[in-house]
Amino acid sequence: MPWTLLGLTLGIVGLSSGTRIEWYGGTIVCHSGWIERILKRAPIPGGASALTLGHTILARSREEMVQSHAHELVHVRQYERWGAFFVPAYIGISCWLFVRGKDSYFDNPFEREAYAITSTRTTFRT
Repeated sequence: MPWTLLGLTLGIVGLSSGTRIEWYGGTIVCHSGWIERILKRAPIPGGASALTLGHTILARSREEMVQSHAHELVHVRQYERWGAFFVPAYIGISCWLFVRGKDSYFDNPFEREAYAITSTRTTFRT
């Protein structure tokens, strides 16, 4: 709940910059505007297409949200399992991986689960 509210708050703040908010596939999606600019600067190669906060997905654009929705839904389920501890667990694991010389994004078990599940499915499209 707190992460969903944070994501929705970021989307509402972004409305003045052209951010759009919509209900899509059981999630609140906020895309475009300043959210796009922020995600392009995410510390992973090429930036992030989307970021999940609870049941809210922040995405660069509607098109990138549609392409990454199945992956982000895995993160929604992870939030449901871990609750408010998901973000601290995700960041903690990423830091531990970085210290050990591993990739803090692609070696993160939360991302590995999302990529493993979505690589066996077709991409969700409208």
